[in-house]
Amino acid sequence: MKTQVAIIGAGPSGLLLGQLLHQAGIDTLILERQTPDYVLGRIRAGVLEQGTVDLLREAGVARRMDAEGLVHEGVELLVDGKRVRIDLKALTGGKTVMVYGQTEVTRDLMQAREACGAPIIYSADKVQPHDLQGAQPYITFEKDGQVQRVDCDYIAGCDGFHGVARQSIPQELLTHYEREYPFGWLGLLADTPPLNHELIYAQHERGFALCSQRSLTRSRYYLQVPLGDRVEDWSDERFWNELRKRLPQEVAADLVTGPALEKSIAPLRSYVVEPMQHGKLFLVGDAAHIVPPTGAKGLNLAASDVCYLYRILLRVYREGRVDLLEKYSELALRRVWKGERFSWFMTNLLHDFGEHQDAWAQKMQQADREYFLNSHAGLVNIAENYVGLPYEELD
Repeated sequence: MKTQVAIIGAGPSGLLLGQLLHQAGIDTLILERQTPDYVLGRIRAGVLEQGTVDLLREAGVARRMDAEGLVHEGVELLVDGKRVRIDLKALTGGKTVMVYGQTEVTRDLMQAREACGAPIIYSADKVQPHDLQGAQPYITFEKDGQVQRVDCDYIAGCDGFHGVARQSIPQELLTHYEREYPFGWLGLLADTPPLNHELIYAQHERGFALCSQRSLTRSRYYLQVPLGDRVEDWSDERFWNELRKRLPQEVAADLVTGPALEKSIAPLRSYVVEPMQHGKLFLVGDAAHIVPPTGAKGLNLAASDVCYLYRILLRVYREGRVDLLEKYSELALRRVWKGERFSWFMTNLLHDFGEHQDAWAQKMQQADREYFLNSHAGLVNIAENYVGLPYEELD
């Protein structure tokens, strides 16, 4: 097999890159280790930045998002018992966010891929990139017991943190930056109306809570829990009771409970690898960086990687601008680190670190809360980061 851009991974970043390139007349082949049902079974974030929304529209996959997604002009923070609404639209000159689940984004992209007939191979085993610094890189994989080969011009590694793409780069060439947090998020998905028409981020002495949503009839809630907790430790009743305790009484009174459709615990971590490219291989999304979900940046940073790589490859194929290839990592990482900073900031602002935080750090945390939520400049800072910072021009 032969293609122009081989994409490893059929998550939202791989599918979005493939859709954009296909529309531009650039051949792509996507290889995915899992089945389509497995890919769609991943429950992930649902807050899309303005730039991500615009990119999905550019890719021609926004019809259902625009019809069913919920435009949010603000977000609420509950800190020290005080309820503060951050008016995103007013503070950013008109920008908003869209609440539309990552699962639905993935479904739309899969359907678009199927409709256009561009090749995608699921259940591809032992995927391995080769000759990344040569003139003609290629990928080998196994399908139904047969070893196959894909020759290509470039390889996009969109295969997540545990994927083969990053592992294919000589480790001595990579620098890893990582921070682990001493707690996780217990998430519960339920077919209940959202507690509030906008998201509520709640700081409480018992731990952080987030009241989110997927639609007008489906809600997603999160609780900060110790790393040692197991999902089995948390019955639905215990979850709802604990959520009520972390919300003001007048807010908790409006909470509608119901049986969990899904419950899971995710540890929080920050991670970045540099550089994000090696020869003809480019890392995209979770293959290169992980953020704690507090800032709603995971999928959005992956989308910004896709945007930069897509625009560079477009110039390469249309104008012969191969010099731009070397700019991918630098451009992507500048935005990644700003997204990491905001996610780290929001995590530190709203969580209880308990014994893992000394007296000095506690005072700094309190000072941040008082400044950012009582200052116009502080509110603008949060708002412009939450809706998403602008993408840079290539040159």
